Amino acid sequence: MATYAVARLWDVVMGSQIVQYLEGIDATLAPFQGRFLIHGGDAEKLEGNWTGGLIIIEFPDRQQAQAWYHSEAYQKLLPLRLSNAKSEVILIDTVPDDHKATDVLK
Repeated sequence: MATYAVARLWDVVMGSQIVQYLEGIDATLAPFQGRFLIHGGDAEKLEGNWTGGLIIIEFPDRQQAQAWYHSEAYQKLLPLRLSNAKSEVILIDTVPDDHKATDVLK
């Protein structure tokens, strides 16, 4: 089952360190079969006070997502983002194709 790395970033300082982070992240994803599904973009706010940009990266499973995040290559880049943006990041698994909303009640 696929796992998504989901991040919300705000107050991003678009300087040389973020550029370096962006230039390096794709190479860290490749060994773990990670790929961007959403990387910012024009979001339409329907409810709440959403701020910042949304990033979603897909991995084949939780183990690959964890291995990517904790990899030496990504950990070298991570301080560049952490020192230039506020963020919240989670890993979350997808649901089976036959999932129904009421399944969470079980």
